[in-house]
Amino acid sequence: MSDTSLQVHGTDRPPVRKAVQRLRWFHKSFHDQVAQCAQTTGVSFAVDDKKLTAGFIEWLRAFEAQKPQNADSRRAYVGFAAGLMLRTMIRHTPLTATRLPDRFDATDPAYFWPEGYVYVTFCLNIRAAVLEQDFHEDQRLAPELTDLRSWWSFRENIRHDPSLAIAFLDLFAGEVPNWTMSAVFQSAQLRDALGQDRAGRLENQS
Repeated sequence: MSDTSLQVHGTDRPPVRKAVQRLRWFHKSFHDQVAQCAQTTGVSFAVDDKKLTAGFIEWLRAFEAQKPQNADSRRAYVGFAAGLMLRTMIRHTPLTATRLPDRFDATDPAYFWPEGYVYVTFCLNIRAAVLEQDFHEDQRLAPELTDLRSWWSFRENIRHDPSLAIAFLDLFAGEVPNWTMSAVFQSAQLRDALGQDRAGRLENQS
C-alpha cells in the first residue's frame, strides 16, 4: 500500500479518539484522505457529504452502544471501533471513483476497488493514530492488505454481510479476526479465552 497516511497529530490538537467523534473533524479528515489517495493513485473521486454525515451518525451511535466501561478493554476497542467505521462507510457509500488513470496496475487493490481502498486506508490511519497517541504502539499491517485475493474475498463477503468488514479490517491490521460474531465487541480476555478454546477443540480432534 502506498504512503497515504493522514497528518492527524499535533500538540495543539485534541486526541484523535476525541476528535474523530466530532462531525467537522471527521469530514475534514475524510476529505484529506481522499485527496491523499487521489494524489498517490491518480484516481479521481467525488464525495457525497450527505452520505458521509449519515455514516458518521450511524458510526457514532454504534460506537457508543458497545463502548466498554472496563479500562482494560480500551486497546481492543480501538480496532473494533475502526471496524465499525469501515462498516458504515461500506453501507453508506459516500465515495465514488469518477476516473481512473490511463495506466494502472489492475492487481493493485487501489485500482481493483478504489472506494474500498480509501475506506480501508482511512480507517487504518485513524486506528494507527489512536494506537500511537494512547498506547504508544505502532500499527503492524498484514500482507493480506496488498493481496488481491484477500480483497476479492473482502468485497464479495461484505455484499452479503457488511459487518464482516470489521473482521477484514482486523485481518488487514494483523489482528485475529472474529468471523462468526464480527459485529459484537469482545474484550481481549474473552477473545484470548475463545482462541484457547478453539485451539483445544482442534487439538482434541487431531
